[in-house]
Amino acid sequence: MCLYLAEVQQDVLSQIDDFVPPVDSENTNDIDLRRYEVNLLVNNGRAQGTPSAPVIRETNPSYHSLFGRIEYELQAGLVTTHFTNIKCGSLHQANGGYLILNAHDLFRSPGAWEMLKRTLKEGKIYAQPPMMSEPGQVMAKSLEPEPIPLDVKIILLGGLPIYYSLYQSDEDFAQLFKVRADFDTEMPRNQESMAEYAAFIAGRCQEEGLHHFDRTAVAKVIEHGSRLAEHQQKLSTRFGEVTDLVREASYWAGVNGEPEAASGQPKAALGRILTSAADVQQALNERIYRASRAAEYAFQEMLDGVIFIATEGSVVGQVNGLSVIDLGDYSFGQPGRITARTYMGDDGITHIEGETEMSGPLHEKGVLTLQGYLGGTYAQDQPLSLSASITFEQNYSGVEGDSAASTELYALLSSLSQIPLRQEVGVTGSVNQRGEIQPIGGVNEKIEGFFRLCQLRGLTGSQGVMIPASNGDHLMLHEDVVTAVAANQFHIWPITTIDQGIELLTGVPAGERNGDGSYPAGTVHHAVQTRLRELAEELSNFGDSGE
Repeated sequence: MCLYLAEVQQDVLSQIDDFVPPVDSENTNDIDLRRYEVNLLVNNGRAQGTPSAPVIRETNPSYHSLFGRIEYELQAGLVTTHFTNIKCGSLHQANGGYLILNAHDLFRSPGAWEMLKRTLKEGKIYAQPPMMSEPGQVMAKSLEPEPIPLDVKIILLGGLPIYYSLYQSDEDFAQLFKVRADFDTEMPRNQESMAEYAAFIAGRCQEEGLHHFDRTAVAKVIEHGSRLAEHQQKLSTRFGEVTDLVREASYWAGVNGEPEAASGQPKAALGRILTSAADVQQALNERIYRASRAAEYAFQEMLDGVIFIATEGSVVGQVNGLSVIDLGDYSFGQPGRITARTYMGDDGITHIEGETEMSGPLHEKGVLTLQGYLGGTYAQDQPLSLSASITFEQNYSGVEGDSAASTELYALLSSLSQIPLRQEVGVTGSVNQRGEIQPIGGVNEKIEGFFRLCQLRGLTGSQGVMIPASNGDHLMLHEDVVTAVAANQFHIWPITTIDQGIELLTGVPAGERNGDGSYPAGTVHHAVQTRLRELAEELSNFGDSGE
């Protein structure tokens, strides 16, 4: 500081005539003193006793917001500037500390990524190099500030696709960003994590002036955290969504606190309003109400008979599959009719959605798995000669995933054996070639979707959903489903094999293979094996006849 003031004094003395005009001079123009101003670009000084480094989060990582800029003035038709027009960027603010950037936002800014790499490699910050000037500008006077030494740690936030893309396509990335930290979207559900959830809720209420949560409300939010994680033994770490629920529940606590309580006094008059589990549930219900128009439309078409879905009786070669419709902020499950027809021929299984290019590769993989199951189960000592077609009836938007593979297999077995399947049962589950039922995603939405249709038509006590047993820990169902299951009005059947599922759907034993490769009479497998043998013989006889 003293050195700077000494230089100012020396400069003033060297130009003293400019400061003291002649007595007879009529020039009263003000002297431009900007040359003596100080442009404090950034103040990263720390108060005594607080040696922490600056931590800056740049939410708009454009070129100029990162590296600073030189602003210009228009004088006499010319663009000019001054050293006081040099403005700092977030790199200057974070110098000596940490800068947090969102990778997706960074790459949307032209030139920012390449300049950031150059800055990190050279360890210097350049404030708007000449090549970054606006096109078409005519500079009467410009500046080229000296680069500022840089000592900063960059924390780049982004998803795995961005990371892998940069790692493979940009050789500088691995050299500049050597430390990778993966953040999980869930954590174990235990006493410690539940206490942390409670502390988080209390913190949000304190910071935002929300109604505090009672024990029941905290427990309800924790349950919702497990539903977000889709696992009974885990909690979601998507705290942004949890915070939204806390705010909404607090709002409803305030609304519900206005009416008179049972004592005849307003609830607020009895003391501080607390958010209860009922308020949290209302917030969740209101969310569904706001986003469920598409679901209501779909279920109304089922009730009106526009979409064919049976929830009673038994039908050969027909079963209720379950799918999930994802609308972004809201997902719901809905049943869909799957049918199978089998007939003489050797074309194998024809999947109509696959033939019309309405299914994805994962679903086609599931369909091909059925061929392996049929061959391994029934074609060890006889040819597998059949033609079959499978389709999702009234499906016009395509299908993807293998969660309906077991459902399609049940329809095939029913068509071959001519044993009808129960229509009050919804079915979901992947299957492998050995007939083992594999877990699937969206199990809660699928159960709730079939339950909703059954509830709208009237619960009979025999309706339910068949799910993979390995999805048991993923069940985090809505209260109305849990209540109906507890009252034995709706059922959830966990199964591990195709044999268990076909027995539940038909009421007929699946049958175990005898030593000679046959199956006992009166079983599903015996009926299927017999029909396959008949189809093979009929096809052979048809060919021998000269046709």
